[in-house]
Amino acid sequence: MSAFQTIIVKKQDNFAEIVLNRPEKRNALNKQMVDELSAAFKSLKTEDRIRVVVLKGEGKAFCSGADLAYLKELRNFDYQKNLEDSLNLGNLFLKIYAFPKPIIAIVQGPALAGGCGLASVCDLILATPNAIFGYPEVKIGFVAALVSAFLIRQIGERKARELLLTGKILNAQQAFNYGLINELVQEPELEIKLKETIKDLMANGPQAMATTKQLFLDFTYQEIFSEIKKLSKVNAKFRSSPEFLEGINSFLEKRTPNWRS
Repeated sequence: MSAFQTIIVKKQDNFAEIVLNRPEKRNALNKQMVDELSAAFKSLKTEDRIRVVVLKGEGKAFCSGADLAYLKELRNFDYQKNLEDSLNLGNLFLKIYAFPKPIIAIVQGPALAGGCGLASVCDLILATPNAIFGYPEVKIGFVAALVSAFLIRQIGERKARELLLTGKILNAQQAFNYGLINELVQEPELEIKLKETIKDLMANGPQAMATTKQLFLDFTYQEIFSEIKKLSKVNAKFRSSPEFLEGINSFLEKRTPNWRS
């Protein structure tokens, strides 16, 4: 696999690790990282010896959401550019969600906004007590549109409404209680738990697991695929609104937003 700049792909025996590698930016998402993640998953999908994929972040964060420089660029995007950008991230979420092999997300710090979405579309999430989760987009005039298609199915509409409307941040225990993560693991035990989980998955028939994942897709994929296209349009349209621009500007200028009805 060719070298990447924003991620690292490590292959060990029958599993691979994809490491978000922008620790100085808390592994924030930008277009390059989204493109490289998409390419990495595409390559690993057809590599028969790789049966499990682990997604993790370098440093103290899993992924803190959108990159600051990227947010500055968004202010100048037109509708078409915003639509392309939204579809790009939405298609990455779909690619991970539809991946035929089990994906384990390891979250040891912040997983926020798009970063929380990235973890949410994985099959399993192992988190340490230092992890935090949330979709705080509404606090700066964003709409967490893309992830809503997955979140409602995972934790139910009532909890999804609460998270997306309030923008509240959950600690690891709260995230576990919400059903957002699978297991809460103490930091010293994380590596052991990860190895155990990989071993358990490796003991299963690879085609049986792939078929099991396909069963979920048969029920949901076409519906979610259609929703992602619609939600990308919602995203693109809202990004042209005065409220969105005020939200970005207030965030970048470190001031309270001046919302107007």
